[in-house]
Amino acid sequence: MPQPRASRLDRGKRQRPGFLARHLPPGTLKRKIVLWGVIPLLVLIISYVVVDDIVMPTITRHGSEFTLPNFVEQRLIEARMELDDLNLRFEMASEEYSPGIPEGVILSQYPIAGTKVKGGRAVKFVISLGQKMVPIPDLAGQSVRQAMMDLETAGLQLGEITWAFSDTLPEKVVVFTYPASGTEIALGSPVTLMVNHGRSADYTYVPTVVGLTLNEARTLLDSKSLRTGVITYRFEIDLLPETVLEQSEPPATELEIGTEIDLVVSTLD
Repeated sequence: MPQPRASRLDRGKRQRPGFLARHLPPGTLKRKIVLWGVIPLLVLIISYVVVDDIVMPTITRHGSEFTLPNFVEQRLIEARMELDDLNLRFEMASEEYSPGIPEGVILSQYPIAGTKVKGGRAVKFVISLGQKMVPIPDLAGQSVRQAMMDLETAGLQLGEITWAFSDTLPEKVVVFTYPASGTEIALGSPVTLMVNHGRSADYTYVPTVVGLTLNEARTLLDSKSLRTGVITYRFEIDLLPETVLEQSEPPATELEIGTEIDLVVSTLD
């Protein structure tokens, strides 16, 4: 009985081995190296490239950095609107009293302006509480020296010392202050002391003349029945000429009328 013969189509299929079969015959060492070494290595490299160049930039928004604006000296309410537009948020780092800067104004920020940031970043602000207000202590009945120390403790400064008259208080003690005790004024403001004139008009108190011009100091000393003494000049490049740098007697010192006060004055020569 004759054997069936394969068709041409069957013979063609059997004569076309696959790519791996042609180049990497089954059972050969070369095939095993490629299947178990080279191909896994290629898969690993491709996976790394995909993760590093596609997946991670998507997660971390790589390339979406932008320059952080400067919010210092802006009001917080204005900065918040700009932060919302930039997809940023803010955190209150602290609040501080700041003379001359209104309440709600940003004093500093972190990160600083110019830093590269991404959306969703928190910007920390230090916010101004404005000018701190403090009450004037009750100084009636105290000596001038004690009143000066109490003013310093309260965060205030000694202003002028002027004479007053009182039949109920000893001489040379504070009768009242201007502004009045209990009044809230800005931290560091001067307070005028009204001192009981007492027994004699032969004494006066030394005013503060440091920081005044020489002419202003002379006028003020004259109004306190004091005289301008020796004037010494000292070179100071950072101050205007004839600015009083030092005075020979400290403020609030009780002296006889007509006492001379020596001054050290700035000069550019």
